Amino acid sequence: MRNHSFATRNRFDVNLSILFTELPLLQRPAAAAAAGFTAVELWWPWPGAPVPEQAGLDALRAALEVAGTQLVGLNFYAGRLPGPDRGAASVPGEEAERFRANVPVAAAFARSVGCRALNALYGNRVPGADPAAQDALALENLAYAAREADRAGALLLVEALNAAESPLYPLTTADAAAEVAERVNAVTGLDNARLLLDLYHLARGGEDVGAAVDRHGARAGHVQIADVPGRGAPGTGRLDLAGLLERLRKAGYDGWTGLEYTAPPGPGRFDWLTGT
Repeated sequence: MRNHSFATRNRFDVNLSILFTELPLLQRPAAAAAAGFTAVELWWPWPGAPVPEQAGLDALRAALEVAGTQLVGLNFYAGRLPGPDRGAASVPGEEAERFRANVPVAAAFARSVGCRALNALYGNRVPGADPAAQDALALENLAYAAREADRAGALLLVEALNAAESPLYPLTTADAAAEVAERVNAVTGLDNARLLLDLYHLARGGEDVGAAVDRHGARAGHVQIADVPGRGAPGTGRLDLAGLLERLRKAGYDGWTGLEYTAPPGPGRFDWLTGT
């Protein structure tokens, strides 16, 4: 990146689960650092293992430390992301058990690397299951996750996804996800549950993104961006992301903004930063 001013002002981090994926996981923190970033985030890196081997956790911690990159966001286990398992928090049976088994592991890892935000995807609707029962289980599991996040010194994030890509996911607006976060806060009394504002998902779902930013920016726990419709880098679609980030600052948000877009491998994936 030849011009760091925009990145510095907006505190951008790189999601290593969607960028630098041409590299093995343990090489991605160094690649992000070489591209000029000091912070990264991750979906749960072991989609088939809610409780991975300790050696894997230790190796990831070492890779972050050697690269000098701060992990600022981490998803709890949610199965294969994206995919049919996406979101384990409210799926009854084995997936819910796997989610709960992962919570203390992810929280302990977050504590060990100073990560201050843990994202718990709500969970897909299961055909034939009672939605009210799923919602009750989701609230129970999210409250459990919020308590473990609090012990790690972290926020619990609740995210809205878009219905076009996740038709069984019930939280498809910022208001819906923010309401769930406040229900979690009411149960735990901790006030550490926050909305994750993913501007791509809101726009892809047809929401008025600017209005959502104005309503929720001050209480947002994290922000993620990609352009619409192709989930590409800023400037490849129709979203005025620079304007939306300015609205976020005016609304009171001063946290990290995750770059969660797709782009071909190579230095050009961050060229959009040079012209801002």
